[in-house]
Amino acid sequence: MTSRGTISIIEDAILLQREPQWSLIVNPFHRKNFILIQKGRSMIIDVVVASTSRYNSFGPVTDPDRAEDLSGKIILERISRAGHTGKYQLLPDGIEPIQQAVKSSTADAIVICGGTGLTRLDQTIEAAEPLFEKRLPGFGEIFRWQSMQEVGTRAMLTRAAAGVHRKRPVFCLPGSPAAARLGIELILAEIDHILKHVAE
Repeated sequence: MTSRGTISIIEDAILLQREPQWSLIVNPFHRKNFILIQKGRSMIIDVVVASTSRYNSFGPVTDPDRAEDLSGKIILERISRAGHTGKYQLLPDGIEPIQQAVKSSTADAIVICGGTGLTRLDQTIEAAEPLFEKRLPGFGEIFRWQSMQEVGTRAMLTRAAAGVHRKRPVFCLPGSPAAARLGIELILAEIDHILKHVAE
């Protein structure tokens, strides 16, 4: 096992049995390895899924299973595995609903999934970015770089982004299950480090 700071990369998940103080997530850069994140305080992460079509079908549900939402379910499962609490909310696309969710959040961090594309209804970035006091361009850059390994130059279409609103990290992810999985893995790998900087 190799270590750097509070992150260790291992090749054998059995080490979890001997190191209960660590949480396990897949390393998005080395799919054969894992990332172990040293457990700190448990945090609450709001998971906001923006989808007008799903909202029209299921309404303002707070459980991804009730909305047949695989992407939201993936994000919540990864959050739970890391020892944190995820709170799910389904919203329609649009600037006002997204901004209201960000402004009213009392969570440690917010993950918004969906609405980052190029259609008329895709307004998550337009809603979130004006609220950012600080931007985290590296998140979108790494997300697109990793996506390119999987989908090629189509990765240029993703507008994944992140920033800080009132000392609260906000991450905007595309709505596909693959994007949700990649995004939450990247977030969980660095969320403790981000929060420490934000709090200073």
